[in-house]
Amino acid sequence: MIENLRLHYAPDNASLCVRLALTEMGLPFETILVDRRARGQKAPEYLRLNPNGLIPTLETPDGPIYETAAILLWLADRRGDLFPAEGAKERGDALKWLFWLSNTLHPAERMLFYPDQYIAAEFQDALSLRTRARIAALFALLDAENPDFLSGPASILQCYLAPLLRWPRLYGGGGNWLNLSDYPSLSHFAKTFETRPSVLRAAAAEGLGPTPFSDPILPDPPEGSAL
Repeated sequence: MIENLRLHYAPDNASLCVRLALTEMGLPFETILVDRRARGQKAPEYLRLNPNGLIPTLETPDGPIYETAAILLWLADRRGDLFPAEGAKERGDALKWLFWLSNTLHPAERMLFYPDQYIAAEFQDALSLRTRARIAALFALLDAENPDFLSGPASILQCYLAPLLRWPRLYGGGGNWLNLSDYPSLSHFAKTFETRPSVLRAAAAEGLGPTPFSDPILPDPPEGSAL
C-alpha cells in the first residue's frame, strides 16, 4: 500500500486522470484544491512543488511528481497493476500509447483550449480551426488502430484517455464540431469505461454527471472551478 499521497487538483483538469487511477487502485489519498479562479497554480507555495505551475502534482513518499503520464506510470509501477510490468512483452506497446497520449493528443488539446499561450490574438481563430482538424484526425487514427487497451482491463491508459475524449467537446470553442459517435471504437470504450464503480466515484467527486465521457456536460463540482 502506498501511503501519504496528496493530489493537488482542480475539477475536470488533468488531475482527473490521476484521480481515476488512484480510485481504480483503491489507494487512499488526500485532495488539495488548486483554486484556478485565484490562479492558485501560480502561487509561490504551489510553484515550490511544481515549478511549471500546471495541474496536477502528486505528493508522494518519493517527493512531489508532476506531468500526468509520469504520475500515472509511477503509480502503476509501484502497485504492479494497471500497466504491464518491466520485462513484459506488452510493455513496449503500452509505453508507445502512453507517450502518444502525453506527447501528441494531450498537447494538441491544450493548444485548442489555450490558443493565447501559443500565438497572437489575430491568429487564434485560424489556429483553433487547424487544431480542431488535427484533434479529429488523431481521434480517427486511434479509432482505426483500436489498440488492445481500449477493450482490455482497467489501465492507466484508459484513465488518461477518457478525459481526453471528454474535454474537446466541452472546452473546444463551442458547437458540435466533434461527435464521438463518429469513432465507434472510442465511443464504445467511453460508454463502457464510465460504468466502472471506481469511475462513477471519481466522476461524482468532481461533479461530472452520469455520462462523463460518452455524453459529457459541464461540471458542477462541489468545490473549485474547472476554468
